[in-house]
Amino acid sequence: MRIRIRKYIPLIVLAILIGGYIYMDPLLPIITGYSAKNMASGVFVAGRTQESMEATDLNFSFIKFNRNKIDWEKKTVKSRFLWGSSKAILVDEGFGCSLVNDYKPEEMKAHPYPKVNILPENPDTIPWPMGDAIADTIPQKVNMEKLNQVLDNAFADTIPSKGTFAVMVVYKGQPVVERYKEGFSPDNKFLSWSMAKSFTNALVGIMVKDNLIDINKPLGFEEWEDDERKDITINNLMHMNSGLAWNEDYGNNSDVNIMLHKIGDMGQYTLEKYDEYPADSVWEYSSGSTNIVCKYLREVIGNDAVYYAFPRKKLFNAIGMRSAVWEVDASGTFVGSSYLYATMHDYTRFGLLFLNNGNWLGKQILPEGWVDYVRTEAKGSDGQYGAFFWLNLSGKDYPDVPRDMYCCRGHDGQYIYIIPSKELVVVRTGFSKKGEFDYNKFLSGIVESIDTTL
Repeated sequence: MRIRIRKYIPLIVLAILIGGYIYMDPLLPIITGYSAKNMASGVFVAGRTQESMEATDLNFSFIKFNRNKIDWEKKTVKSRFLWGSSKAILVDEGFGCSLVNDYKPEEMKAHPYPKVNILPENPDTIPWPMGDAIADTIPQKVNMEKLNQVLDNAFADTIPSKGTFAVMVVYKGQPVVERYKEGFSPDNKFLSWSMAKSFTNALVGIMVKDNLIDINKPLGFEEWEDDERKDITINNLMHMNSGLAWNEDYGNNSDVNIMLHKIGDMGQYTLEKYDEYPADSVWEYSSGSTNIVCKYLREVIGNDAVYYAFPRKKLFNAIGMRSAVWEVDASGTFVGSSYLYATMHDYTRFGLLFLNNGNWLGKQILPEGWVDYVRTEAKGSDGQYGAFFWLNLSGKDYPDVPRDMYCCRGHDGQYIYIIPSKELVVVRTGFSKKGEFDYNKFLSGIVESIDTTL
Protein backbone atom coordinates (compact mmCIF):
# COMPACT_ATOMS: atom_id res chain seq x y z
CA MET A 1 0.00 0.00 0.00
CA ARG A 2 2.78 2.45 0.93
CA ILE A 3 4.56 1.71 -2.32
CA ARG A 4 1.38 2.53 -4.24
CA ILE A 5 0.98 5.83 -2.36
CA ARG A 6 4.61 6.81 -3.03
CA LYS A 7 4.01 6.09 -6.69
CA TYR A 8 1.35 8.82 -6.83
CA ILE A 9 3.17 11.44 -4.74
CA PRO A 10 4.77 13.16 -7.76
CA LEU A 11 1.35 13.37 -9.44
CA ILE A 12 -0.22 14.80 -6.28
CA VAL A 13 2.55 17.39 -5.96
CA LEU A 14 2.19 18.29 -9.63
CA ALA A 15 -1.58 18.66 -9.25
CA ILE A 16 -1.07 20.94 -6.25
CA LEU A 17 1.42 23.07 -8.17
CA ILE A 18 -0.84 23.33 -11.20
CA GLY A 19 -3.82 24.17 -9.00
CA GLY A 20 -1.79 26.81 -7.19
CA TYR A 21 -0.69 28.32 -10.49
CA ILE A 22 -4.24 28.39 -11.86
CA TYR A 23 -5.46 30.10 -8.66
CA MET A 24 -2.62 32.62 -8.27
CA ASP A 25 -1.84 33.62 -11.86
CA PRO A 26 -4.88 35.89 -12.42
CA LEU A 27 -4.46 37.36 -8.92
CA LEU A 28 -0.80 38.35 -9.26
CA PRO A 29 -1.44 41.52 -11.32
CA ILE A 30 -3.92 42.56 -8.61
CA ILE A 31 -1.59 41.74 -5.73
CA THR A 32 1.43 43.43 -7.26
CA GLY A 33 -0.62 46.22 -8.86
CA TYR A 34 -2.25 47.14 -5.56
CA SER A 35 1.14 47.38 -3.90
CA ALA A 36 2.88 49.30 -6.70
CA LYS A 37 0.07 51.82 -7.16
CA ASN A 38 -0.49 52.52 -3.49
CA MET A 39 3.20 52.70 -2.71
CA ALA A 40 3.84 55.11 -5.58
CA SER A 41 0.99 57.42 -4.60
CA GLY A 42 1.88 57.08 -0.94
CA VAL A 43 5.47 58.27 -1.34
CA PHE A 44 5.21 60.60 -4.38
CA VAL A 45 1.82 62.21 -3.65
CA ALA A 46 0.87 61.71 0.01
CA GLY A 47 4.27 62.37 1.56
CA ARG A 48 4.49 58.98 3.29
CA THR A 49 7.58 56.84 3.77
CA GLN A 50 8.04 53.35 2.36
CA GLU A 51 8.28 52.04 5.92
CA SER A 52 4.98 53.64 6.90
CA MET A 53 3.17 52.27 3.86
CA GLU A 54 4.50 48.74 4.36
CA ALA A 55 3.71 48.79 8.08
CA THR A 56 0.07 49.80 7.63
CA ASP A 57 -1.63 50.18 4.24
CA LEU A 58 0.27 47.31 2.59
CA ASN A 59 0.50 45.00 5.60
CA PHE A 60 -2.26 42.45 4.92
CA SER A 61 -3.08 39.28 3.00
CA PHE A 62 -0.78 38.54 0.04
CA ILE A 63 -0.03 42.28 -0.33
CA LYS A 64 2.46 42.22 2.55
CA PHE A 65 4.66 39.72 0.71
CA ASN A 66 5.44 42.08 -2.17
CA ARG A 67 8.97 43.33 -2.64
CA ASN A 68 8.66 47.02 -3.45
CA LYS A 69 11.46 48.88 -5.21
CA ILE A 70 11.27 52.67 -5.43
CA ASP A 71 13.24 54.56 -8.07
CA TRP A 72 13.29 58.08 -6.63
CA GLU A 73 14.98 59.58 -9.68
CA LYS A 74 12.55 58.17 -12.25
CA LYS A 75 9.60 58.37 -9.83
CA THR A 76 8.55 54.76 -10.32
CA VAL A 77 7.68 51.82 -8.08
CA LYS A 78 8.01 48.18 -9.08
CA SER A 79 6.39 45.50 -6.94
CA ARG A 80 7.10 41.76 -7.21
CA PHE A 81 5.45 38.68 -5.75
CA LEU A 82 6.18 35.12 -6.92
CA TRP A 83 6.38 35.30 -10.73
CA GLY A 84 4.28 38.48 -10.98
CA SER A 85 5.27 42.13 -11.10
CA SER A 86 3.64 45.52 -11.67
CA LYS A 87 4.97 49.00 -12.24
CA ALA A 88 3.48 52.36 -11.27
CA ILE A 89 4.79 55.75 -12.33
CA LEU A 90 4.31 59.35 -11.30
CA VAL A 91 2.46 60.65 -14.35
CA ASP A 92 2.51 64.29 -13.26
CA GLU A 93 2.91 66.06 -9.92
CA GLY A 94 -0.58 67.52 -10.24
CA PHE A 95 -2.23 64.32 -11.48
CA GLY A 96 -0.59 61.62 -9.45
CA CYS A 97 0.45 58.06 -10.17
CA SER A 98 -0.90 55.29 -12.36
CA LEU A 99 -0.14 51.67 -13.11
CA VAL A 100 1.47 51.00 -16.46
CA ASN A 101 -1.34 49.09 -18.17
CA ASP A 102 -2.13 49.05 -21.93
CA TYR A 103 -0.20 52.31 -22.44
CA LYS A 104 3.51 53.08 -22.49
CA PRO A 105 4.87 55.47 -19.85
CA GLU A 106 5.70 58.07 -22.48
CA GLU A 107 2.09 57.93 -23.73
CA MET A 108 0.77 58.31 -20.20
CA LYS A 109 2.89 61.41 -19.60
CA ALA A 110 2.17 62.99 -22.99
CA HIS A 111 -1.30 64.34 -22.16
CA PRO A 112 -1.60 68.16 -21.84
CA TYR A 113 -1.53 68.24 -18.06
CA PRO A 114 -1.66 71.95 -17.24
CA LYS A 115 0.20 73.77 -14.53
CA VAL A 116 -3.07 75.10 -13.23
CA ASN A 117 -3.00 78.32 -11.27
CA ILE A 118 -3.19 77.24 -7.63
CA LEU A 119 -4.32 79.58 -4.88
CA PRO A 120 -1.70 81.56 -2.93
CA GLU A 121 0.77 79.40 -1.04
CA ASN A 122 0.28 81.19 2.30
CA PRO A 123 -3.02 79.76 3.59
CA ASP A 124 -1.93 80.36 7.19
CA THR A 125 -2.56 84.10 6.66
CA ILE A 126 -6.04 83.60 5.17
CA PRO A 127 -9.03 83.13 7.50
CA TRP A 128 -10.82 79.79 7.61
CA PRO A 129 -12.48 78.32 5.58
CA MET A 130 -10.72 79.77 2.52
CA GLY A 131 -7.42 79.55 4.38
CA ASP A 132 -6.00 77.91 7.47
CA ALA A 133 -6.02 80.84 9.92
CA ILE A 134 -8.40 79.26 12.44
CA ALA A 135 -9.88 81.24 15.33
CA ASP A 136 -9.05 80.04 18.85
CA THR A 137 -12.60 80.41 20.14
CA ILE A 138 -14.71 77.27 20.52
CA PRO A 139 -18.43 77.54 19.67
CA GLN A 140 -20.80 77.36 22.63
CA LYS A 141 -22.39 74.03 23.55
CA VAL A 142 -19.24 72.05 22.71
CA ASN A 143 -18.22 69.76 25.54
CA MET A 144 -14.50 69.60 24.82
CA GLU A 145 -13.79 67.12 27.59
CA LYS A 146 -16.28 64.67 26.12
CA LEU A 147 -15.16 65.35 22.57
CA ASN A 148 -11.52 64.73 23.43
CA GLN A 149 -12.49 61.47 25.13
CA VAL A 150 -14.20 60.35 21.91
CA LEU A 151 -11.00 61.11 20.02
CA ASP A 152 -8.88 59.36 22.63
CA ASN A 153 -10.98 56.26 22.03
CA ALA A 154 -10.77 56.67 18.25
CA PHE A 155 -6.96 56.71 18.39
CA ALA A 156 -6.65 53.80 20.80
CA ASP A 157 -5.60 51.58 17.87
CA THR A 158 -7.22 48.49 19.30
CA ILE A 159 -10.45 46.85 18.10
CA PRO A 160 -13.11 48.37 17.96
CA SER A 161 -11.12 51.59 17.53
CA LYS A 162 -8.29 50.43 15.30
CA GLY A 163 -6.51 52.20 12.48
CA THR A 164 -7.30 55.94 12.75
CA PHE A 165 -4.86 58.27 10.95
CA ALA A 166 -6.61 61.61 11.49
CA VAL A 167 -9.88 63.22 12.62
CA MET A 168 -11.20 66.75 12.12
CA VAL A 169 -14.46 68.11 13.54
CA VAL A 170 -16.14 71.32 12.39
CA TYR A 171 -19.21 72.67 14.18
CA LYS A 172 -21.18 75.64 12.85
CA GLY A 173 -18.41 76.20 10.31
CA GLN A 174 -15.72 76.46 12.97
CA PRO A 175 -13.02 73.79 13.42
CA VAL A 176 -13.15 72.67 17.04
CA VAL A 177 -10.64 69.82 17.03
CA GLU A 178 -8.23 67.98 14.77
CA ARG A 179 -5.88 65.21 15.72
CA TYR A 180 -3.29 63.06 13.93
CA LYS A 181 -1.71 59.73 14.63
CA GLU A 182 2.04 59.85 15.26
CA GLY A 183 3.78 60.04 11.89
CA PHE A 184 1.01 62.08 10.26
CA SER A 185 0.44 65.83 10.15
CA PRO A 186 -1.80 68.49 8.57
CA ASP A 187 0.60 68.50 5.61
CA ASN A 188 -0.08 64.87 4.68
CA LYS A 189 -2.45 64.08 1.86
CA PHE A 190 -4.78 61.16 2.54
CA LEU A 191 -6.19 58.71 0.01
CA SER A 192 -9.91 59.11 -0.63
CA TRP A 193 -10.69 55.67 -2.00
CA SER A 194 -14.43 55.82 -2.83
CA MET A 195 -14.91 59.27 -1.31
CA ALA A 196 -13.75 60.32 -4.80
CA LYS A 197 -17.20 59.30 -6.07
CA SER A 198 -18.70 62.24 -4.17
CA PHE A 199 -16.18 64.58 -5.79
CA THR A 200 -17.29 63.21 -9.15
CA ASN A 201 -20.81 64.10 -8.09
CA ALA A 202 -19.67 67.69 -7.53
CA LEU A 203 -18.11 67.88 -11.01
CA VAL A 204 -21.36 66.62 -12.51
CA GLY A 205 -23.27 69.25 -10.54
CA ILE A 206 -21.01 72.04 -11.74
CA MET A 207 -21.42 70.92 -15.35
CA VAL A 208 -25.20 70.82 -14.87
CA LYS A 209 -25.05 74.38 -13.50
CA ASP A 210 -23.03 75.42 -16.56
CA ASN A 211 -25.63 73.79 -18.85
CA LEU A 212 -23.06 71.37 -20.26
CA ILE A 213 -24.90 68.13 -19.49
CA ASP A 214 -28.36 66.73 -18.71
CA ILE A 215 -28.20 63.94 -16.14
CA ASN A 216 -31.51 62.47 -17.32
CA LYS A 217 -30.48 62.19 -20.96
CA PRO A 218 -29.13 58.85 -22.31
CA LEU A 219 -25.36 59.01 -22.61
CA GLY A 220 -25.27 57.87 -26.24
CA PHE A 221 -22.15 55.70 -26.20
CA GLU A 222 -21.68 53.97 -29.54
CA GLU A 223 -21.24 50.63 -27.75
CA TRP A 224 -24.77 50.97 -26.33
CA GLU A 225 -26.69 51.96 -29.46
CA ASP A 226 -28.16 48.57 -30.36
CA ASP A 227 -29.29 47.23 -26.98
CA GLU A 228 -31.05 48.19 -23.75
CA ARG A 229 -27.99 50.07 -22.50
CA LYS A 230 -28.90 52.92 -24.85
CA ASP A 231 -31.33 54.21 -22.17
CA ILE A 232 -28.75 54.52 -19.36
CA THR A 233 -28.33 58.04 -17.96
CA ILE A 234 -25.86 59.75 -15.63
CA ASN A 235 -28.66 59.75 -13.06
CA ASN A 236 -28.80 55.93 -13.27
CA LEU A 237 -25.04 55.67 -12.87
CA MET A 238 -24.91 58.04 -9.89
CA HIS A 239 -27.73 56.12 -8.20
CA MET A 240 -25.89 52.83 -8.83
CA ASN A 241 -28.82 51.33 -10.71
CA SER A 242 -27.57 51.36 -14.29
CA GLY A 243 -28.26 47.63 -14.62
CA LEU A 244 -24.74 46.89 -15.91
CA ALA A 245 -23.26 43.61 -14.69
CA TRP A 246 -20.67 44.21 -11.98
CA ASN A 247 -18.79 42.48 -9.15
CA GLU A 248 -17.44 44.80 -6.44
CA ASP A 249 -15.79 42.05 -4.35
CA TYR A 250 -12.26 43.18 -3.45
CA GLY A 251 -11.15 39.72 -2.40
CA ASN A 252 -10.85 38.01 -5.77
CA ASN A 253 -10.37 38.48 -9.51
CA SER A 254 -13.48 40.65 -9.62
CA ASP A 255 -14.56 43.45 -11.94
CA VAL A 256 -13.41 46.16 -9.55
CA ASN A 257 -9.98 44.56 -9.07
CA ILE A 258 -9.54 43.98 -12.78
CA MET A 259 -10.51 47.58 -13.52
CA LEU A 260 -8.22 49.16 -10.92
CA HIS A 261 -5.19 46.92 -11.41
CA LYS A 262 -5.21 45.42 -14.91
CA ILE A 263 -6.88 47.99 -17.17
CA GLY A 264 -5.56 51.22 -18.66
CA ASP A 265 -8.92 52.74 -19.63
CA MET A 266 -11.20 52.06 -16.67
CA GLY A 267 -14.29 53.79 -18.04
CA GLN A 268 -14.08 51.88 -21.31
CA TYR A 269 -13.76 48.58 -19.47
CA THR A 270 -16.96 49.26 -17.55
CA LEU A 271 -19.10 50.58 -20.37
CA GLU A 272 -18.43 47.37 -22.29
CA LYS A 273 -20.19 45.38 -19.55
CA TYR A 274 -23.47 43.77 -20.61
CA ASP A 275 -26.83 44.84 -19.19
CA GLU A 276 -27.87 42.45 -16.45
CA TYR A 277 -31.02 44.38 -15.47
CA PRO A 278 -33.09 47.19 -16.99
CA ALA A 279 -31.83 50.63 -15.98
CA ASP A 280 -33.36 52.04 -12.77
CA SER A 281 -34.63 48.67 -11.58
CA VAL A 282 -31.90 47.15 -9.33
CA TRP A 283 -29.46 48.84 -6.98
CA GLU A 284 -25.93 47.43 -7.20
CA TYR A 285 -22.87 49.30 -5.97
CA SER A 286 -20.33 49.72 -8.77
CA SER A 287 -17.08 51.66 -8.82
CA GLY A 288 -17.11 51.19 -12.56
CA SER A 289 -20.21 53.37 -12.86
CA THR A 290 -18.26 56.38 -11.60
CA ASN A 291 -15.49 55.86 -14.12
CA ILE A 292 -18.02 55.75 -16.95
CA VAL A 293 -19.20 59.17 -15.75
CA CYS A 294 -15.62 60.49 -15.74
CA LYS A 295 -15.06 59.18 -19.26
CA TYR A 296 -18.30 60.80 -20.39
CA LEU A 297 -17.37 64.17 -18.85
CA ARG A 298 -14.05 64.04 -20.69
CA GLU A 299 -15.85 63.42 -23.98
CA VAL A 300 -18.36 66.20 -23.37
CA ILE A 301 -15.64 68.73 -22.59
CA GLY A 302 -13.81 67.54 -25.70
CA ASN A 303 -10.49 69.23 -24.90
CA ASP A 304 -8.06 67.48 -22.59
CA ALA A 305 -6.33 70.65 -21.43
CA VAL A 306 -9.72 72.06 -20.38
CA TYR A 307 -10.75 68.72 -18.86
CA TYR A 308 -7.64 68.46 -16.69
CA ALA A 309 -8.00 72.05 -15.49
CA PHE A 310 -11.72 71.72 -14.76
CA PRO A 311 -11.64 70.29 -11.20
CA ARG A 312 -8.97 72.76 -10.11
CA LYS A 313 -10.58 75.78 -11.70
CA LYS A 314 -14.22 75.04 -10.92
CA LEU A 315 -14.04 73.17 -7.61
CA PHE A 316 -10.73 73.04 -5.78
CA ASN A 317 -9.69 76.68 -6.20
CA ALA A 318 -13.25 77.83 -5.63
CA ILE A 319 -13.35 76.40 -2.09
CA GLY A 320 -9.71 76.70 -1.05
CA MET A 321 -8.65 73.09 -1.68
CA ARG A 322 -4.99 73.78 -2.40
CA SER A 323 -3.70 70.28 -1.76
CA ALA A 324 -6.03 68.15 -3.87
CA VAL A 325 -4.52 65.74 -6.41
CA TRP A 326 -7.02 63.84 -8.53
CA GLU A 327 -5.21 60.94 -10.15
CA VAL A 328 -5.75 59.69 -13.69
CA ASP A 329 -5.72 56.19 -15.15
CA ALA A 330 -3.25 55.17 -17.84
CA SER A 331 -5.57 56.55 -20.54
CA GLY A 332 -5.58 59.96 -18.86
CA THR A 333 -9.13 59.92 -17.42
CA PHE A 334 -9.73 60.91 -13.81
CA VAL A 335 -10.26 57.85 -11.62
CA GLY A 336 -13.47 59.18 -10.11
CA SER A 337 -14.17 55.93 -8.32
CA SER A 338 -11.13 55.77 -6.10
CA TYR A 339 -8.05 57.93 -6.43
CA LEU A 340 -8.06 61.43 -4.98
CA TYR A 341 -5.62 62.75 -2.38
CA ALA A 342 -6.10 65.76 -0.11
CA THR A 343 -5.31 67.06 3.37
CA MET A 344 -7.77 66.85 6.23
CA HIS A 345 -8.47 70.58 5.95
CA ASP A 346 -9.37 70.21 2.29
CA TYR A 347 -11.63 67.20 2.81
CA THR A 348 -13.37 69.23 5.50
CA ARG A 349 -13.86 72.13 3.09
CA PHE A 350 -15.59 69.78 0.68
CA GLY A 351 -17.93 68.67 3.46
CA LEU A 352 -18.71 72.31 4.29
CA LEU A 353 -19.61 72.99 0.66
CA PHE A 354 -22.36 70.38 0.88
CA LEU A 355 -23.39 71.35 4.41
CA ASN A 356 -24.02 74.84 3.01
CA ASN A 357 -26.12 73.51 0.12
CA GLY A 358 -23.42 74.04 -2.48
CA ASN A 359 -22.80 77.66 -1.51
CA TRP A 360 -19.31 78.87 -0.66
CA LEU A 361 -19.00 82.22 1.10
CA GLY A 362 -21.94 83.61 -0.85
CA LYS A 363 -21.11 82.06 -4.22
CA GLN A 364 -23.27 79.21 -5.48
CA ILE A 365 -20.84 76.53 -6.70
CA LEU A 366 -23.41 73.75 -7.19
CA PRO A 367 -26.88 74.18 -8.70
CA GLU A 368 -29.73 75.25 -6.44
CA GLY A 369 -31.36 72.10 -5.11
CA TRP A 370 -28.42 69.87 -6.03
CA VAL A 371 -27.76 68.81 -2.43
CA ASP A 372 -31.43 67.82 -2.10
CA TYR A 373 -30.93 65.63 -5.17
CA VAL A 374 -27.77 64.13 -3.64
CA ARG A 375 -29.72 63.17 -0.51
CA THR A 376 -32.70 61.64 -2.33
CA GLU A 377 -32.83 57.87 -1.88
CA ALA A 378 -31.72 55.80 -4.88
CA LYS A 379 -34.35 53.28 -5.92
CA GLY A 380 -33.66 49.90 -4.35
CA SER A 381 -30.98 51.11 -1.91
CA ASP A 382 -33.16 50.74 1.23
CA GLY A 383 -32.41 54.29 2.29
CA GLN A 384 -28.65 53.78 2.28
CA TYR A 385 -27.62 55.54 -0.93
CA GLY A 386 -28.32 58.74 -2.83
CA ALA A 387 -26.29 60.06 -5.76
CA PHE A 388 -22.64 59.07 -5.20
CA PHE A 389 -23.20 59.75 -1.47
CA TRP A 390 -24.21 57.33 1.31
CA LEU A 391 -27.33 58.09 3.37
CA ASN A 392 -28.54 57.24 6.86
CA LEU A 393 -32.29 57.24 6.15
CA SER A 394 -32.62 53.65 7.34
CA GLY A 395 -30.32 53.99 10.34
CA LYS A 396 -28.96 50.55 9.54
CA ASP A 397 -25.27 51.30 10.03
CA TYR A 398 -25.70 54.39 12.24
CA PRO A 399 -28.69 53.75 14.51
CA ASP A 400 -27.52 56.34 17.07
CA VAL A 401 -26.82 59.13 14.56
CA PRO A 402 -29.38 61.60 13.13
CA ARG A 403 -31.15 60.25 10.06
CA ASP A 404 -30.26 63.32 7.99
CA MET A 405 -26.58 62.38 8.12
CA TYR A 406 -25.08 61.65 4.71
CA CYS A 407 -21.47 60.98 3.85
CA CYS A 408 -18.63 60.37 1.44
CA ARG A 409 -17.36 56.87 2.21
CA GLY A 410 -14.13 55.22 1.16
CA HIS A 411 -12.53 51.79 1.47
CA ASP A 412 -10.83 50.93 4.78
CA GLY A 413 -12.43 53.75 6.76
CA GLN A 414 -12.30 57.08 4.91
CA TYR A 415 -15.28 59.33 5.73
CA ILE A 416 -16.61 62.85 5.34
CA TYR A 417 -19.75 62.95 7.50
CA ILE A 418 -22.26 65.78 7.00
CA ILE A 419 -25.06 66.25 9.55
CA PRO A 420 -27.19 69.30 8.63
CA SER A 421 -29.43 69.13 11.71
CA LYS A 422 -26.34 69.45 13.94
CA GLU A 423 -24.40 71.87 11.66
CA LEU A 424 -21.60 69.33 11.83
CA VAL A 425 -18.88 68.03 9.51
CA VAL A 426 -16.59 65.22 10.66
CA VAL A 427 -13.70 63.83 8.62
CA ARG A 428 -12.01 60.56 9.55
CA THR A 429 -9.18 58.86 7.65
CA GLY A 430 -7.33 55.67 8.45
CA PHE A 431 -6.74 52.04 7.65
CA SER A 432 -9.36 49.88 9.32
CA LYS A 433 -10.47 46.55 7.95
CA LYS A 434 -14.08 45.42 8.34
CA GLY A 435 -15.04 45.02 11.99
CA GLU A 436 -12.01 46.89 13.35
CA PHE A 437 -13.69 50.26 14.01
CA ASP A 438 -17.09 51.17 15.49
CA TYR A 439 -18.15 54.12 13.33
CA ASN A 440 -21.60 54.43 14.89
CA LYS A 441 -20.12 54.79 18.39
CA PHE A 442 -17.47 57.21 17.11
CA LEU A 443 -19.86 59.53 15.29
CA SER A 444 -22.67 59.38 17.86
CA GLY A 445 -20.13 60.27 20.54
CA ILE A 446 -19.12 63.39 18.62
CA VAL A 447 -22.77 64.36 18.13
CA GLU A 448 -23.42 63.96 21.85
CA SER A 449 -20.42 66.15 22.69
CA ILE A 450 -21.86 69.10 20.78
CA ASP A 451 -25.56 68.53 21.56
CA THR A 452 -26.53 69.41 25.13
CA THR A 453 -30.04 68.03 24.60
CA LEU A 454 -28.73 64.44 24.46
